[in-house]
Amino acid sequence: MGGDHGPHVTVPAALEFARADGDVALILVGRRAEIERELAARGPRPGARLTIENAEEVVGMDEPPVQALRFKKHSSMRVAINLVKSGAADACVSAGNTGALMAIARFVLKTLPGIDRPAIATLLPNMRGGYTTVLDLGANVDCTPQQLMQFGVMGAMLVAATEHRERPSVGLLNIGVEDIKGNDTVKQAAELLRASGLNFYGNVEGDDIFKGTTDVVVCDGFVGNSVLKASEGVAKMIVAFLKQEFSRNALRRAAALAAAPVLRALRERMDPGRYNGASLLGLRGIVIKSHGSADVFAFGQALRRAADEVRNDVVARIMRRMARPEAV
Repeated sequence: MGGDHGPHVTVPAALEFARADGDVALILVGRRAEIERELAARGPRPGARLTIENAEEVVGMDEPPVQALRFKKHSSMRVAINLVKSGAADACVSAGNTGALMAIARFVLKTLPGIDRPAIATLLPNMRGGYTTVLDLGANVDCTPQQLMQFGVMGAMLVAATEHRERPSVGLLNIGVEDIKGNDTVKQAAELLRASGLNFYGNVEGDDIFKGTTDVVVCDGFVGNSVLKASEGVAKMIVAFLKQEFSRNALRRAAALAAAPVLRALRERMDPGRYNGASLLGLRGIVIKSHGSADVFAFGQALRRAADEVRNDVVARIMRRMARPEAV
């Protein structure tokens, strides 16, 4: 029910995903009448593999997380996460209020043993043709060195599971690559990461995220969210500049027609919808946060990410790794 578009996007995305993946069953959680109206407008649905769980309350996109947690115990978000806790669902995907989703998920599912706080992890494209996993992206503004080390463990286990890499490399975001750089928290986190048994690369800078220097980049939520929003802004600016330059005169407009295939390919590579679906790591269950403005394709990517994490047993991998002495 959440996000900028609600069932107008989530329902068709669910239908497309269910048709494409025959091993997945979807439960649409929200106001039954609105969901059924969207389903009816799109023809037959995939039978028993797509059901509705009614939830009349909805968490607003600007609603304070504490209010949603305390006073909306029958919201679609709460009901969906309860389904994960009970085992009726393997994962929850939501485009709704990020703060409320994190608060409700943490309250209902609890954190894994050895994890102080959940973290939000997402993918950012890099110049190697792949992507870099970055966490935390806003769940934890102030972090201890131990929490940053835990983020490194969670990020590495996520990449190891979903990308099938035995020892993903982990970098610690800093204002320089030298060991003497950064505040005390970052310096202490680096020491813990070196002793963790992870494939710790060392300090990395902001541009290393897009160079693909490491598979995982760890930072606190204040820095991570700033990096994410800045990168989204730069991508939009580049697209806007290209449009401006190609429309200045008739010759350039002609050149734009000739360059159209390249421009389309560039737009697709930079499309944030391709990387939609941020993981709320560290919980006793899989929860994926879709961007609120996601379209049908982008929300489908978030659904695919959830299924991928379930199939690759991400939660169990993190739990096993945190049980090792060096990770405590």
